[in-house]
Amino acid sequence: MTVVLILASLSTSLRNFRGPLIAELAEAGHKVHVAAPDLLQDQETCEWLQERGVECHDVPLSRAGLRPTADLGTLFALCRLMTKLRPDLFLGYTIKPVIWGLIAARITGVSRRVALITGLGYSFTGQARGKRAVVQKLARGLYAQALKGATLAFFQNPDDRDTFRQMGLLPEGTPVVVVNGSGVDTEIYAPVPLPQCPIRFLLIARLLGDKGIREYVCAARILRDAWPDAEFHLVGGLDPNPDGIASEEVQRWHDNRDIIWHGALSDVRPAIAAAQVYVLPSYREGMPRTVLEAMSMGRAIVTTDAPGCRETVRDGENGFLVPVQDARSLADAMRRFLEAPDLATTMGAAARRIAVEKYDVHKVNDAMIRAIGL
Repeated sequence: MTVVLILASLSTSLRNFRGPLIAELAEAGHKVHVAAPDLLQDQETCEWLQERGVECHDVPLSRAGLRPTADLGTLFALCRLMTKLRPDLFLGYTIKPVIWGLIAARITGVSRRVALITGLGYSFTGQARGKRAVVQKLARGLYAQALKGATLAFFQNPDDRDTFRQMGLLPEGTPVVVVNGSGVDTEIYAPVPLPQCPIRFLLIARLLGDKGIREYVCAARILRDAWPDAEFHLVGGLDPNPDGIASEEVQRWHDNRDIIWHGALSDVRPAIAAAQVYVLPSYREGMPRTVLEAMSMGRAIVTTDAPGCRETVRDGENGFLVPVQDARSLADAMRRFLEAPDLATTMGAAARRIAVEKYDVHKVNDAMIRAIGL
């Protein structure tokens, strides 16, 4: 039996993104501990984990921004937790769990220290000016220090791996494995017939500029006059990230009927089922989970020719790739579905096939478990 500690920056992600992996580890007889900020207050997630024999722990961890005093508090708390639990294996995902978790695991003598890089985000995208430049420099320096202690690093696309290597953040001798994202449960996200209605486009994302939300709104404005019956839906909640979009801006789009904003949803399947085409104009991703979910449900995809996004689309087969930050090209790709609605049917079927063949969560988890050696 291996004692495993998994650290997240958001409690709900332990079930929504890592649930199948955690369940497989527990079912294999390993002792699994999980930690996240305010996890014990998230009753639904805790109950789901505890039903599978997983122990839950709270840790003080701020998802957004670099706050030296608070972040040092996170490091000390993680050291205390690891000293108490004595895990054989640590796995952290997203930036702060990777950085502070790896450093704490190294300090406390955890023998296997695994990083899962799920995307580069604010610390690597956008123009490096002002506060963003400072955050980027600090984050990259901390990544470099933390990854010195990694015994294995997972990446979700080869571009991110290559970026880390080119920047000198990944030591030469560190074993690296590229996996197909977080995977998707193709049974839970089962195919659903396309709705018989005017074309509906859907974007699901945290309300961040780097998700390409403003480009999506601009594309909707371009198309709305010629196709007044077309609908452009947006699902997503506000985010404290420095790149977050203010609620006033989103509400203005909604009030002007540029898009239909639904806020955050605990279950996105009804929203995907109600649309024919899924759109994600992100500037960069690890591997966009929402795209995989939409593909699994049989939806055509429009996304950017950017790291993480480009891997999901075979251009012209299950969707279209467009340049990053190019609202006009995005509108042109979306227009093709308005001019030929049957494309959504054929491309949606292709998307489902690719999801099953390449992105099934059990295949992804098997690859990770084999790489870890469990």
